[in-house]
Amino acid sequence: MTCEDNVPYPVTIAVETRLENRDRLTTALRPILAIPHSILVGPAMWINRIGTAGLLGGAAYVLAIVGWFMLLISGDQPAGIREFQMYYLRWRTRAIAYMALLADAYPPFGDAPYPASIDVTPPALPRDRATIAVRLLLALPHGVLLFFLIIGWCVTTIIAWFAILFTGAYPAGLHPFGMGVMRWILRVEAYLLLLVDEYPPFTLD
Repeated sequence: MTCEDNVPYPVTIAVETRLENRDRLTTALRPILAIPHSILVGPAMWINRIGTAGLLGGAAYVLAIVGWFMLLISGDQPAGIREFQMYYLRWRTRAIAYMALLADAYPPFGDAPYPASIDVTPPALPRDRATIAVRLLLALPHGVLLFFLIIGWCVTTIIAWFAILFTGAYPAGLHPFGMGVMRWILRVEAYLLLLVDEYPPFTLD
C-alpha cells in the first residue's frame, strides 16, 4: 500500500480477525444488530454518497465542504473539523469490520478499544491546494472501481455469512479480498474528507 515507491500511504487500517470459532448467533443476527451503527455512520458497503453516510457521516462531509473553502482561502482548516472527521472514521472503521463479519465483538458507541482501528497521518503543510480544488474529480476513478469492487464484496460477504452459520469459520480465501476492499474504501474516504493530500493507491494491499 504505497503512494510512491517504498513510501507508505498515510492511512493505515488494522483488523484483528479470528477466522475460526466465530459466533454463529451474532452472525445470524448481524444485519439487525448493525442497524444502530448504520444509522449513525452508514452501512458498510457504500462510498461517496452523503445521503447514506449516516448522521455522523453526513456531518463529517458537510464539515469537509466547510474545510474545502477554508483550505482554498487560507491553506489550513480548524483542528476541530479534522478531529470530528477522525472520530467519524474511527467509528466507521469499527462498524464496517462488524457489519462485514471481520469482527464479532459489538462495536462501541463512540471511542473505545476495539479489534479494528484506523490511523491517519496528518498531511504536511502547506497543503496541496491544487488537488484540494479538484478533489471530487480526482476521486472519480476510485468511485467507479469501488462500485464494482463493492458488488463483489457484497457477494463474498454473503458467502462468508452462510459459511460461518454452517461451519463456524470465515473462509480464509475470502478474507484478503474483504480486508482489501475495506482498506480501499477508507483510504478514499480519508482523501474525500481532505484528511490526506496523497492520492490513494489503486490496490487492495
